[in-house]
Amino acid sequence: MGCCVSTSSQSTRTSRSTGDTNVPTCLEIGFCGQKSARRTSSDHVVYLHQLPSLPNRIFTNGKSRSSCIFTQQGRKGINQDAMIVWEDFISEDVTFCGVFDGHGPHGHLVARKVREALPLKLLSFLHSSESGQNCSGKTCFRGSMKPENGESEKDVTTEDKLNSMWREAFMKAYKAMDKELRSHPNLDCFCSGSTAVTVVKQGSNLFMGNIGDSRAIMGSKDSNDVMVAIQLTIDLKPDLPREAERIKRCKGRVFALQDEPEVHRVWLPFDDAPGLAMARAFGDFCLKEYGVISIPDFSHRLLTDKDQFIVLASDGIWDVLSNEEVVGIVSSAPTRSSAARLLVDSAAREWKLKYPTSKVDDCAVVCLFLDGKMDSESDCDEQCFSSAIISSNHSVNLVETDDGQKSEPTLQRNFTVRSSEENGAYGGRGVSVDVVEDGASGPEDENWLGLEGVTRVNSLVQLPRFSEEKPNC
Repeated sequence: MGCCVSTSSQSTRTSRSTGDTNVPTCLEIGFCGQKSARRTSSDHVVYLHQLPSLPNRIFTNGKSRSSCIFTQQGRKGINQDAMIVWEDFISEDVTFCGVFDGHGPHGHLVARKVREALPLKLLSFLHSSESGQNCSGKTCFRGSMKPENGESEKDVTTEDKLNSMWREAFMKAYKAMDKELRSHPNLDCFCSGSTAVTVVKQGSNLFMGNIGDSRAIMGSKDSNDVMVAIQLTIDLKPDLPREAERIKRCKGRVFALQDEPEVHRVWLPFDDAPGLAMARAFGDFCLKEYGVISIPDFSHRLLTDKDQFIVLASDGIWDVLSNEEVVGIVSSAPTRSSAARLLVDSAAREWKLKYPTSKVDDCAVVCLFLDGKMDSESDCDEQCFSSAIISSNHSVNLVETDDGQKSEPTLQRNFTVRSSEENGAYGGRGVSVDVVEDGASGPEDENWLGLEGVTRVNSLVQLPRFSEEKPNC
């Protein structure tokens, strides 16, 4: 855990002049160690050194009251995926979930750092927003605010305020997280970074923030009581028209290599590097002046009784499994506590079957069951995975240390086998991106959800050369 949270006075200071907040040494946020029906978000203090011992916060293979999580190292080196579920996040009806997929030489450290610091920053800004509005935790963080017939305009306005408050907190937390990574004295993020798909469930409200190509989906029942998949986040890849337009406007380049025409990447204007396979990320500061941003795509959704579970996963899952396949695997798992591991095992098999010459990617999965129920402790001894007892026959990077020297990741190319139909369709040529005139999000983006996913090589192709050339953005 030493690499994940910095408690030095320099990196945990709050800047009143700029309004940006780094990770504080303590936060006046709701501590989930004890239950209290009237507890607000400022009743307790959470210290950074208490994070590993919080009873309702899990970040290694295991389960909680309403979720299970599992990660497995691929064949590319050290496991660069990280994940977290934090129940009783603000109050007893609030749960925070996140999956973070690192890339680059220090991607594993970036992903772990974001996992530890981002939830704290979100709590900090929520607390600031609550204090600024002079409202109690019961009023500001009321779990279910779905308007009913006969509700007054005041109640609807309260729901709008709740949505606005979460949006602002997500935006500020992501901005502060990226700022801390840029100034971190011991973590080089120039060519390393991480995705982040984060979900907060508050009663019947679902708030989501996403950067990169990790994804969140939901399993829900339709009118015929048949389980269907609903994609909750958009894969923010460089071939999205609005993303490509922003990058090109900032002098970055977007194109695909001849040997992987379906994988569009971001390149420096003066060098064929680094070839980042996503349009938004934490870190990757070599590209931040050329259109890659860390602003999250925020969304809000009201849950219904038909909604069953949520799955967050890194692209090691989505590259080989469709949304529908993931929902089918989770819904048919013999026990809820085994769903995440079953999904990772299924993805690993699919990698070997579909792409036998390709290195299996790291996989990380969070399964959150919306009814708040899990298996009883006695019916799944073999398949339940305690966060304190990890199976030794899986090569999972679970030791949270700073060393990482034994298996430092490399940027070697990894080629993917494709069928003759695929090669014929693409013609083996480089692919450019056509952009739309208006870079704003619109209905056309709904066609870019990436429901099936594609197999990519590495998130980065090669490290860039140093240059004095400046952007004109």
